[in-house]
Amino acid sequence: MSLQESLNKFKQQQEKCQSTLISIANRGSRSSQSHKPTPAGTSLAPSKAPVPVKFSNDTERLQHINAIRKSPVGAQIKRVIDLLLQTRQAFTPEQINEACYVDILGNKAVFDSLRNNHKVNYDGRYFSYKSKHDLKGKDQLLSLIRKFPEGLAIVDVKDAYTSVMEDLQALKAAGQVWLLANNDSQEDIVYPNDPKVTIKVDDDLKQLFRGIELPRDMVDIEKELQKNGMKPATNTAKRRAMAQVHGVPSNPKPKKKSGINKRTKLTNAHLPELFQNLIVPDS
Repeated sequence: MSLQESLNKFKQQQEKCQSTLISIANRGSRSSQSHKPTPAGTSLAPSKAPVPVKFSNDTERLQHINAIRKSPVGAQIKRVIDLLLQTRQAFTPEQINEACYVDILGNKAVFDSLRNNHKVNYDGRYFSYKSKHDLKGKDQLLSLIRKFPEGLAIVDVKDAYTSVMEDLQALKAAGQVWLLANNDSQEDIVYPNDPKVTIKVDDDLKQLFRGIELPRDMVDIEKELQKNGMKPATNTAKRRAMAQVHGVPSNPKPKKKSGINKRTKLTNAHLPELFQNLIVPDS
């Protein structure tokens, strides 16, 4: 018998029991009235209708549980992972069933998918949340960031522990890290900042660097590279010729502003004007 059929049968039994009790209460009320003497001068007043007996109705809760267990496997997995992430505690399958109504032991597909999920750790008895980097506090977070001088994606550490974002802001305020965002993907990147590495650059060299203007067309940039004995990584002329063959207009794209990505190294920290257009996230 399915759960829905059990719910319907349970509801019918409730209605039948309630009707029976109301009938018994009515008979008892009439019997007591017939044996009780009526004082003189007192008119017989109609008795009040008995209050229906109320049962604890779990129908809605059972229907909710049934809907969860009939939902797609992915939805049930997300429900469990959200529970593990929010609580940061280890749960047995029975405890998960009590907490979020996902019956892991009764659904092999859910059990196998959860056990093999990269966000879940399973030791044979308990399920717990597993972040990409096992960090316990700000010191371990800073040590990890210093291992990635080219930048570490914040998305890779934001679920390491509950206060990790607050610790990132604290490290930023202390000048130990840089928090920057990629202009294209808007992905937040954290970079280590070593205050011991201080480079002083002469004003003449700064002026020379600022006075160099790169060609706006990529073809001209490739030609300049070839003149200096370097092989360009791209071949814009060939790509445009192929685009014309396939009927794609070959209008050169406007030059994009330089952005920050995972491979960007902050080697020009002595030229702060280079970073004026960068987006620094608040969180």
